[in-house]
Amino acid sequence: MAPLHAASVRADLAAAGLEAHVYTIPAGEASKTWQTVLPLYGRLLADGFDRTSTVLALGGGVVGDLAGFVAATYMRGIAFVQVPTSLLAMVDASVGGKVGVDHPQAKNLIGAFKQPALVVADTRFLRTLPARERRCGLAEVVKHGLIGAPHILTWLESGRWSWPALIREAIAVKKAVVEDDPFERGRRAVLNLGHTFAHALEVVSNYTLPHGEAVAVGLVLAARLAVRVGLADEPLAARVEALLHTLGLPVRLSADPAAVWQAMQGDKKKARGRLRFVLPRAVGDVIVTDAVPPEVVRTVLAEILCPERPPPEA
Repeated sequence: MAPLHAASVRADLAAAGLEAHVYTIPAGEASKTWQTVLPLYGRLLADGFDRTSTVLALGGGVVGDLAGFVAATYMRGIAFVQVPTSLLAMVDASVGGKVGVDHPQAKNLIGAFKQPALVVADTRFLRTLPARERRCGLAEVVKHGLIGAPHILTWLESGRWSWPALIREAIAVKKAVVEDDPFERGRRAVLNLGHTFAHALEVVSNYTLPHGEAVAVGLVLAARLAVRVGLADEPLAARVEALLHTLGLPVRLSADPAAVWQAMQGDKKKARGRLRFVLPRAVGDVIVTDAVPPEVVRTVLAEILCPERPPPEA
């Protein structure tokens, strides 16, 4: 995003009398590591950043997570502003204050809670996004609809919606949950719907699978698992799959179920050695549970991570 937007943002800051230094990182999840963070600390020091300085994250979720982690840890914490340029970052990553970097064995294993001082979600940035990136963001929008806004799913199914309204309503779901539980000690865990699976899929792909596509398959897996354990009815899982397929997102994936299961064991949301799953009982009704037999999880993984099966009809 730097070639598209950094110069104009820097000019706006200069017009307000603010000096800005621009630091760029390679695009993609592979950059969200210690190897990227450590040189940034050195550059901040060289450029005179102190506790009165502010880190502004201009980019997608990877940039926001990494820049926020730098802000949270540099000199024990300096101010942080999010300017998300991707749909996924606007509706999810930039809201809630979770920042961090990846470990080879688990995504976001090293991190902190760092609330931004300001989030600016300008829908004009969406004009410069590739279609695939917009679709990836819609996976998180569907997740928020499943958690607490049934009308979002209705909008997406009907095709009658606008970007500002869709983004506003998706953010409202996450905002309400985060304000109730800012440090994920209770209800905030529902925001991980689909993510126990999604993060493992990303690890197995060596972070080449886009997060939004991993979330889409993770939502399918969560819905199918809910049906398997008797929490949800089949029509719910079918509805989730059909909507994601209509939006152009994957609902099946070619991956090794055993490898994905192994990667899931590194999930940081485990409690007392047991995996916790966020499962939908109905649209707008999700629960967190660790009472899921491992063999049932492995069965569902084998069913969905099978490229030969065709996607559902929209």
